[in-house]
Amino acid sequence: MSRVAIPALEDRASLGIAMMLVAWLLFSMIDTSVKWLVLAGLPALQLAFMRYVGHFVISTWLVGRGGMDVERFKTDRLGLVLIRAYLLTSSTALNFLALLYLPLTVTASIMFTSPILVCLLGWPLLGERAGPWRIFGILLGFIGVLVVMRPFGAEFHWAMLLSLHNAVAMALYSILTRKLSGVVSAEIMQFYMGLFGTAVLLPVAIYYWTPPATALDWVLMVLLGVFGWAGHELLTRAHRFATANTLMPYAYFFLLFLSISSYVIWGHIPDTATLIGAGIIIGSGLLIWIRTRKQGPQRAQG
Repeated sequence: MSRVAIPALEDRASLGIAMMLVAWLLFSMIDTSVKWLVLAGLPALQLAFMRYVGHFVISTWLVGRGGMDVERFKTDRLGLVLIRAYLLTSSTALNFLALLYLPLTVTASIMFTSPILVCLLGWPLLGERAGPWRIFGILLGFIGVLVVMRPFGAEFHWAMLLSLHNAVAMALYSILTRKLSGVVSAEIMQFYMGLFGTAVLLPVAIYYWTPPATALDWVLMVLLGVFGWAGHELLTRAHRFATANTLMPYAYFFLLFLSISSYVIWGHIPDTATLIGAGIIIGSGLLIWIRTRKQGPQRAQG
């Protein structure tokens, strides 16, 4: 077992929610920067590597600052910690690829099924039961995804399937984070996330490496790791203070943040179907959240 201290879970939902909001602001800065960089010609997997190598350096320093002792890096939940790292790494890499082809608002809207999937999977995996109203919210969210993706229309793009994978991966990531909070320290989870992403993406990054053309591009590329580490540090610690069902609906602020940056930088305004679909998805998530608030996160039946 690691010698890094593991803080106990606390019931401080407001603090957890505030952490989630800042985390999603940082994540929007990652996606906006990546969109800028892939349009500038930088390979998506190179950017995914840079997002994790910065994360790895910061988290290694934080765990090892009390001494680079192997015992400090150990955990008796290594399997789950690595699965969690895989989920996020795959989600990041495929999201960066999707951003090459899709507007920020489309990738974000599809990813917003994560809170709905957390509700669906929270019963078997966390014991957070979903009753009739929350099941209705899940079905409503699915309809919203179909409106955004338009799978049988000319507007459908295969990259939307990558965003759908990201939604599933992020839901499972959130559930695993909740299960591991209070058992494995945030520093250890962060370390293995950075280590896994860096190790897996290093060979591809070397093969596809393309130097940025401007100083701004260099700065944005380096900051990907800082934004990623800080965002997931906040997200991980937020799960100490509130349940996954309570926290995930606040991910909807991500769409607001991305809509602003997408409009300011590229002048992009979401089309009608994307706005309607996003509204349905957000509405379904809020319905799930309201039912959870009324009944209590651990005993909600409706």
